[in-house]
Amino acid sequence: MGEFNGIRWAYDRYELIADGIVQGVGLVFALIGATVLIFYATVWSTHGELAAAWIYGVGLVLALAVSFSYNLWPVSRTKWILRRFDHSSIFILIAATYTPFLERGADDPVLFAMLIAIWVVAALGIGLKCFFPGRYDRLTILLYLGMGWSGIFVAGPVSLHIPSASMLLIVIGGVIYSAGVVFHVWEKLRFQNAIWHGFVIAAAAVHYSAVMTCFSLPPAAL
Repeated sequence: MGEFNGIRWAYDRYELIADGIVQGVGLVFALIGATVLIFYATVWSTHGELAAAWIYGVGLVLALAVSFSYNLWPVSRTKWILRRFDHSSIFILIAATYTPFLERGADDPVLFAMLIAIWVVAALGIGLKCFFPGRYDRLTILLYLGMGWSGIFVAGPVSLHIPSASMLLIVIGGVIYSAGVVFHVWEKLRFQNAIWHGFVIAAAAVHYSAVMTCFSLPPAAL
């Protein structure tokens, strides 16, 4: 427990242990999953798909590793700095998750524009978190959700390039992420942080399945 720069971290020992276990397990599986995906893409995919696999894999592992470090770090100036990286990494994870799906249809001007736009918004969000830390937290939660569900606007074109199973898994993962936000903002609930990260890891696992399905099956598997 402690406070720094007006931000209060009020998790007891057992909450920290639970959160550490949840995130630690998620990080291990992310490392394994990213390695498998990149190996698969190296053997079977095009150069563009391989690049997308690397972007997604690195983004996934980076987001979970930074979150793990930040949430278990003792209250200090270093934790305050890690907080900026943790919140910024969420933007990277969202954009990185979009990348494999949008890359499949990069020859479509609409999908290519969406790919560029999602990374531009991610960069703006990172700037917001790094240069104005702790000031616009509620706004950035809305920005996370807006980025996450912006894919609805290109669902039609995307569905022509990826398997229907991937489309379904994308939606399921999005619902899990969105449901988890309830626990993210429910700060008075004990084990709130561990529960929130449980939702994050579950949603990330579903989206990982969507990516693997996208790489494993041709777009015609609709």
